[in-house]
Amino acid sequence: MKKMLHTAALAATLVAAVASAPAWAQTAAVKVEGAWARASVQGQKGTGAFMRLTAQDSARLVRAESPAAGVTEVHEMKMEGDVMKMRAIPALELPAGKAVDLKPGGYHIMLLDLKAPLAKDTAVPLTLVFQDAKGAESKLNLSVPVATTPPGGAAAPAAAGHGHGHKH
Repeated sequence: MKKMLHTAALAATLVAAVASAPAWAQTAAVKVEGAWARASVQGQKGTGAFMRLTAQDSARLVRAESPAAGVTEVHEMKMEGDVMKMRAIPALELPAGKAVDLKPGGYHIMLLDLKAPLAKDTAVPLTLVFQDAKGAESKLNLSVPVATTPPGGAAAPAAAGHGHGHKH
C-alpha cells in the first residue's frame, strides 16, 4: 500500500511538472513563455497577443490563426523617423537558442476583426505556425490567457495602443 501511494504521488508530481512545462511545437521545437492577450472592450476590433519564443533550431513564425478573430497576423511596430508604424510581416525569424520577445511596441500577434470582446481572466485559442530550415511546417495550439497587463503586473507601454484607432 505504501509503495502504491508513493507511486501515485510520483505520478501526480510528474503530471504537474509536465503541465507547467513550456509548450513545444513537434517539428520546429519552439518554446513559448509568458503568453498573454490584451483584453478588449465592446466595439474594439483589434488587440494584441504577446509572448517569448525560443526555437531549439532556427525556425520562422510564418503565421498565426485564431477562431476569435477574422484576421490574425504577425506584426511589427517600429519607429520610422518620428512616427510609430505597425505592419504585418510575412515571417518572424527565430534564431536557434535565442529568445525573441513579442511585446507591446514591438513584434506581436495582431487579432483583428474580433468576433467578440476578449474578456479579462478568460483565454483565447491561438495557433502558431512555424517553418523549420527545411521548409516543413508545424503548428502549436495555445490557450492564451487574456489580461489587461502582462504577466507579473507590469504596465504595457502606451505606444502599444492596440484597438485605439489603428488603420490596417
